Amino acid sequence: KLQATSADHLLKSSDADLLAMRDAGTIATLLPCTAFSLKEDYARGRFMIDNGLAVALASDLNPGSCYTQSVPLIIALATIYMGMSIEETITALTLNGAAAIAQAELVGSLEAGKQADLILLDAPNYGHLSYHFGMNLVDTVIKKGKILN
Repeated sequence: KLQATSADHLLKSSDADLLAMRDAGTIATLLPCTAFSLKEDYARGRFMIDNGLAVALASDLNPGSCYTQSVPLIIALATIYMGMSIEETITALTLNGAAAIAQAELVGSLEAGKQADLILLDAPNYGHLSYHFGMNLVDTVIKKGKILN
């Protein structure tokens, strides 16, 4: 109805609201650190994914309800409390995150024609992003194909 690209928070959204978002092609942008900071129930990421919604994850960094920009914490909360797999969480933070801000043609995945933004981890595998939470596992940052560190 509103033709929104994305909608944020969604802590109190009804099933009907979420299904209407799905039908409209609106991306559900979930902010697990806000629920954590406010001691609220988490958004129903598993329900959304199981019902065909595209889910993005973000920090909602602000000095009032969520004063963190910790991606490792977002990953841990999404996998532990929102029922998302690590693969779904990575997709939500990358490709779906880019789509939520109408940038999926430029960033969010490694494809010909995109700007080659990626990280290399100091971890045995990507599963450690949720398993070894609270740690910065990033070894190398590559932005537009150039190594930054």
